[in-house]
Amino acid sequence: MNTTSRSKSKMLINRKTLLAMIPLSDRVIYNMEKRGDFPKRIVLTSRNVAWDLSEIEEWIEIRRSSGDQAARPGFMPQAACP
Repeated sequence: MNTTSRSKSKMLINRKTLLAMIPLSDRVIYNMEKRGDFPKRIVLTSRNVAWDLSEIEEWIEIRRSSGDQAARPGFMPQAACP
């Protein structure tokens, strides 16, 4: 397979590979998917799902380059305090 055909094909990763890449729990990933904050899983069978590797890599890169900090529940930054 040459690089041109490989870049056009979709590489899928399973849950184990995803969890090795993204240090979040299954539940957190599921909730983020439902909110539209994480790439959607692809249902392969009734008991097997996968994710598009390129979508996951893009999500990681966006998070890395955004510089955003996750909000902690109950925490108010100093600038926002009266």
